[in-house]
This record gives sequence, structure tokens and C-alpha cells, in this order.
Amino acid sequence: MIRSDFHCHTLYCDGKDSPEDMVRSALEKGLAAVGISGHSYAPFDPGCQGMTPENEAKYRRQISRLKKKYEGQIKIFCGTEQDIFSPAPVKPFDYSIGSVHYLKTRDGYISVDDTIDILRRLRDGCFGGDIYALCAAYYETVSSVCKVTGCDIIGHFDLISKFNEDGSLFDAQDPRYRSAWMSAADELLKADVPFEVNTGAMSRGYRTEPYPSQEIIRYISGKGGRFVLSSDAHRKEDLTFGFERALEILNGLGIEPVDPLDLIENK
Repeated sequence: MIRSDFHCHTLYCDGKDSPEDMVRSALEKGLAAVGISGHSYAPFDPGCQGMTPENEAKYRRQISRLKKKYEGQIKIFCGTEQDIFSPAPVKPFDYSIGSVHYLKTRDGYISVDDTIDILRRLRDGCFGGDIYALCAAYYETVSSVCKVTGCDIIGHFDLISKFNEDGSLFDAQDPRYRSAWMSAADELLKADVPFEVNTGAMSRGYRTEPYPSQEIIRYISGKGGRFVLSSDAHRKEDLTFGFERALEILNGLGIEPVDPLDLIENK
């Protein structure tokens, strides 16, 4: 039973709808709880420019108002998707999702999930055309996300694969790629923080399957790792998008996801 969705974005960052729109959508979908998770502010990230310190305070006030307005109808949580390179504090929030969207290079911070052309330029300009060196740098960065952000949930672990469902960028079975993600997963498992099964790239048409890959899910689960379902919705209609497929994958692997409502209420 799908009771909650704790990863969604609003007009305060790169989402298309207001926090209240998201709450109303969650109510229409019969959810018991919803978590709004605006991107943490970083000066180099165009997707979070609405989350300046001043606007972040407005964001928190608005969600606080919504908690009171919809009390007794749905539980609402004020969260942040904390990028590993963001200087913004996480203390004011009910929960945080720790994510890596950028790599720090000699040319500055470069996105790994904006467009495939940017990713190719990153590969060619900073890694000599070696996609596996780029992937290794990405996973090395991801391996520190719990330590750096203190997050409650690990966001889209293998985001580097966003544009690679057809295998045109790299071979997911290459030993260099597998070694990189396994090392990162092993390090993150020490923190006992659940990983997302994230359907955001499905709703936006980049993928037909969620993050992480089934191979990665199987590996993490086999070492005691836990999972939560997240839609990473940027539009109100995309809350819980693809959860049926995500549950099908998890159930097929004998995995019961953690309800983020239980996770955050009991933290």
C-alpha cells in the first residue's frame, strides 16, 4: 500500500507547481503523508535559485501554514534535497535527501543529469573521453553523501545512468563501472540510511525503469540495505508516478520498502 511520497519539488526551486498544489494532489491520490523537498541552495545551480536564504525562510513558513490548514487530513513534512556541494544548513528541516547532481572539476561544478550533451562535454573535457573515469569520480563523490549531508534518505544513487538506459554511453557490466558503484554502496551502507527507488526520470521520459538498477538494488539489499519509494515529482500530477512498477521490482526481489512516513516520524 502506497501511503506517502517524500520527494517532490515546487515553484520554490525547479518544480512547476506550488507546495499547496502538491498537498492537494497528495490528498487526491489518497496519501497519508507528503514531504516537500526543495533543492538546497547552491550559487552555481540554476535549478535552485528560488531557494535563496530569504526564499527558503518563506518556503518553510508556507509549509508550516499548510501543516495547520490540512491538519487532520494529511501529514505534511518540510524537507530539503541537500546537494553534497550545497552550503545551505539542513537543521531547520524535518528531513533531508542527500544527493549528488554535480561534479567539482577544474572548470567548476558541472551537472551530471542536466543534458546528455553536458555529460559528454564533461567526459571529454575533464576526463579525456574516459566515461568510466567520470563514473568513478561520480561514485566516489556519492560515497560521501551521508557523511557530508547527514541525510535521512540517499537520493537517486546511480543518477549518472540517467541517459544510459540504452547503453550508448557506457556498459553497465564493465568491471570498472561495477567496481565504482559497489565501492560507493559499501561505504554508504555503513550509515544505515535507506536508498531511494526513484521514478523521476520515468515521469520525465528519460527512462522506463527507476533508479537504482535492479542489479544495484539486489546488491544493496543483499547487504542489508533498505529502500523507500520516491517520485522526485516536479509536477503535481507526477506524485507517486511509477510506484506500481517500482513495487513490482522490489517485490520480485523479495524486498519490502520502508515507508518514509514511518522513517521520518521515528527519526
